[in-house]
Amino acid sequence: MKSSKKNQMGAVLFGIAVVILVWHSKIPSEADAVMAASKLAAVGSGVAGAAGPNSGSGPHIAGCPVFPADSVWNTPIDTLKKDKHSEDYIQRMGPALVLHPNFGSDPTNGIPITIIKPGRPRIPITFMYGEESDSGHYPTPEGALVEGGWNSPEDSDRHVIMVDEGRCMLTEVGGMVKQKDGSWGGGAGIKMDLTSNALRAPDKTSTDAAGLAVLPGLLRYDEVAAGEVKHAIRFTTPKTQRLYVWPARHFASRITDPTYPPMGQRFRLRADYDISRFSKENQVILKGFKKYGMILSDNGGPWFIIGEPDKRWSDNDLARLKTLKGEDFEAVDESDWQMLADSGRVDPVALR
Repeated sequence: MKSSKKNQMGAVLFGIAVVILVWHSKIPSEADAVMAASKLAAVGSGVAGAAGPNSGSGPHIAGCPVFPADSVWNTPIDTLKKDKHSEDYIQRMGPALVLHPNFGSDPTNGIPITIIKPGRPRIPITFMYGEESDSGHYPTPEGALVEGGWNSPEDSDRHVIMVDEGRCMLTEVGGMVKQKDGSWGGGAGIKMDLTSNALRAPDKTSTDAAGLAVLPGLLRYDEVAAGEVKHAIRFTTPKTQRLYVWPARHFASRITDPTYPPMGQRFRLRADYDISRFSKENQVILKGFKKYGMILSDNGGPWFIIGEPDKRWSDNDLARLKTLKGEDFEAVDESDWQMLADSGRVDPVALR
């Protein structure tokens, strides 16, 4: 019995020695470190491929994180300093123009989300911007929800957003159209891991001109009903600068005048704006505007925010948000938060 214990102890010590020798024989690369960190995060959270131990505090959909909790999308900006160009941006965007909720109870008003199963068939899709779209097959849009409905004009935005609940994989296609021969086409398409902070390649568009995913910026009724919006909201303006700032990856403008806002610019509702006269639901939205703000994601209508259509929205109540004006917002500077060139993760040291 004693001899057996000695043998077991010897085997353990030998194993430790081998591990030490192997470790010193190879300096781990950054990729090794990232892989190790990912595995540790998954173990800590109890979910394979999880975003990390703090992933439970961010927004979720279909059991998946809508990017990690430390994503720039999901980080409060209420204490950030005001951007030095804020007044210029607001003037260009229209200080007297009103906020426009571009969603509501009508299923054709807003951008819907389709939750799909892992076994959904994959098909090829032909893209207008093929070089800037993610390659490979996409989940079939057959039976999925589309912005504006399938009878909407083929030259409209027609976003199709699908979340694979088994893989926590996001698929977005803009301008989705079924051709006469039965094949599918679109303007651009992206596929993103919702558990990752990885951004798209620099200078590559997405279904939004800023090269960002649409899903993380959508207002959803469920989160308003739960009492808190925990992420920035996507919004548009007619004219932007020929520039993008983190986390954006793409611009869509010829304007070089620095008084115009760049793609990816973050804004928030001013802290002194009185929200007490609004309904409980609208106060949740407005508190989100103060805490998480909005990210300029596309060229479009002035101060247009977007959400998921839901029959539970009160269109009359949402219309009261139109009393907000551009002058009630301000731009913020989040440049100090960027830690890596191709990551949306916020530098934790910068938050101290």
